[in-house]
Amino acid sequence: MTAITGDPDEAVAGIADGATVLVGGFGMAGMPVTLIEALIRQGATDLTVVSNNAGNGDTGLAALLAAGRVRKMICSFPRQSDSWVFDGLYREGRIELEVVPQGNLAERMRAAGAGIGAFFSPTGVGTLLAEGKERRTIDGREYVLEYPIKGDVALIGAYLGDRRGNLVYRKTARNFGPVMATAATLTIAEVRRVVELGELDPEAVVTPSIYVDRILDLSAAEASS
Repeated sequence: MTAITGDPDEAVAGIADGATVLVGGFGMAGMPVTLIEALIRQGATDLTVVSNNAGNGDTGLAALLAAGRVRKMICSFPRQSDSWVFDGLYREGRIELEVVPQGNLAERMRAAGAGIGAFFSPTGVGTLLAEGKERRTIDGREYVLEYPIKGDVALIGAYLGDRRGNLVYRKTARNFGPVMATAATLTIAEVRRVVELGELDPEAVVTPSIYVDRILDLSAAEASS
């Protein structure tokens, strides 16, 4: 049964030090900023964060990095014009980095959710990213072995949720949320509002409630603030 709350701090309760946290978002699109702010207040540290990029500006994931809570980033795009928080930490040797090509990043999380032990991918062959990995030639093409990425927690942003925990997304904010929801032991989603059962078109549901443990109703959070 999905727990629904309007209290961000309640939504992230119990996240442990050292956890692997999957954070949705493509840049700021779909990033669960309110949940991340609550995680900063909650105090969990020594985290491994998996996300498409390593934060934008000074908010959301960048704020979590600035608070010194992240030991390691696993991402596709660690550097961009507004990634100054990560850049500074990395140059000072205060954070570890694992770069994963974007398609492999999504597929490694999808594999975790699907129970796939490992898979071969051509992406990264011939580059530093393939060093030390098992290789195999299949139909004349070289591949490297990739392993699943499983999270202890997934923090994702969706558009709407219903009282059972089904989620729909809005346009590009969909990005990594669906695969992250399947790949984590505990999935927490923030949504603009929670609707009654039957209000969501079943054909439009992207993440079924079976993958969602907690929902933060942002409309309720704003009403109580």
